[in-house]
Amino acid sequence: MDITKNNRVMVALDVPGREEALALARVLQGSGCWLKVGLELYSYTGPAMIGELKAMGFPIFLDLKLHDIPNTVERAIRGFVQCGVDMINVHCSGGYDMMARAAYAVREEGSKLERVPKVIGVTVLTSISETQFSEEMGMQRNLKEHVVSLAKLATKAGLDGVVASAMEAREIRQNTNPEFLIVTPGIRPAWSEAQDQMRVLTPVEALAAGSSYLVVGRPITRAEDPRQALERLWVL
Repeated sequence: MDITKNNRVMVALDVPGREEALALARVLQGSGCWLKVGLELYSYTGPAMIGELKAMGFPIFLDLKLHDIPNTVERAIRGFVQCGVDMINVHCSGGYDMMARAAYAVREEGSKLERVPKVIGVTVLTSISETQFSEEMGMQRNLKEHVVSLAKLATKAGLDGVVASAMEAREIRQNTNPEFLIVTPGIRPAWSEAQDQMRVLTPVEALAAGSSYLVVGRPITRAEDPRQALERLWVL
């Protein structure tokens, strides 16, 4: 087991209930990985789930992609920080003021706890292709330029990093400081299917491109042996 590499893996617990989530957590306990609590699981279990997973020793990424007026995001994010999460995110498309208010709230609220969580911004979802981005969403510049521009704005607003495809990681890394986090969803090992993800790379390719953390869901959570699937991530 390579715990050093597993420390950079966030397993997405995209399941509809507490028991399913805890069953997966028990299998992965002690492996060194993070767990990601997204909108689906949070809608069924609420903040209590975060406490249970934290008690099992996992770092938690709360992936709710907050996107609202600045005041609402600031007030909501204070509550989420109190849950004890290690990382939380907002949408970069909410604009500079929203991101800056979120960053301020996380640090102020986190200073009252043992550890200040990281706050990152979602750039463009990895389920969106270049064609969808230009034709369906009517964007004038190409997708990669847009992602890099949002990453620069997130830096200016004081966020700790962004969520972006590994396909844009190299350019983001070139335009931000070395400590800036790049959290990469849409990771698909060589032995798995892309499914509904469009802009994907393998774990090894993503780390080489500059990703800080890799979000992996179904290749692990829907495997017959999730623990073994986690260990197989690095198989070329």
